[in-house]
Amino acid sequence: MSFKIAIASAITAVAITGFVAQASYAQDNTTPENKVGEMAVPLDPDTGNSIVSDSILLEPFQLLDEILTRNDLVFVMRHGATDWSKRDIKDVAPTDCDNQRMLNEAGPGNMQTLGLLLGFNGVFPSEIGASEWCRNAQTRDSMLEGFREVDADYAPEVDTDPNLNLLLSLQGAENVTAMRERIMSWTGEGKTGPLLLISHFTNIEELTQFTVFEGEILIIDPQRDGRVVGFMRLKSAGPDVGHFPDQVVDDY
Repeated sequence: MSFKIAIASAITAVAITGFVAQASYAQDNTTPENKVGEMAVPLDPDTGNSIVSDSILLEPFQLLDEILTRNDLVFVMRHGATDWSKRDIKDVAPTDCDNQRMLNEAGPGNMQTLGLLLGFNGVFPSEIGASEWCRNAQTRDSMLEGFREVDADYAPEVDTDPNLNLLLSLQGAENVTAMRERIMSWTGEGKTGPLLLISHFTNIEELTQFTVFEGEILIIDPQRDGRVVGFMRLKSAGPDVGHFPDQVVDDY
């Protein structure tokens, strides 16, 4: 399979040094400045157009070689963008899709694009675990459609993991212990790509101390004590009103 990376103008960004194992956050001032790059589909030389207008932001871009060659990384992802005009009904069950917040109108297409961009750039998770919640299943299924636009035979191991369910909700995970254990036990041995886990804002914040946009992926290295070593998200992604109300008002 061929792929091409389009590199954007690099900008300076802060170092990412969260630790899953200790569930703490620290700033590492000794780390060289990180660069943000883009993973994209190249333009058609005849038309000058791309089959997708979006791209994936990757920080630090220096991590690209590891993402393409290492099977022992773990991608921890928040579900795609949702419709915040409809909130989850109190104590709604994870599989009760009629009474919970679902992906918004653009959400499935954006998650399909995310899968396509990852696949086109040579990133195919070998195992995908998702929360039981409907918006997480939507995210997984849409991403699979995108991956299969690149490779129709792509068939990762897929499972629904209650340990990824929304914390402290009905049928939710009691804590992130099992989620952490799944991450830390991942070795990539005998696999062809990383592990992808699709969970929720609250779980990811509790696990890593990072706050993530909908559809954002944290890249975790179990071989470095579960350190968060980078992130990926669609360039078009932005803060949501549920968890970033001030940023939505001030910056978008």
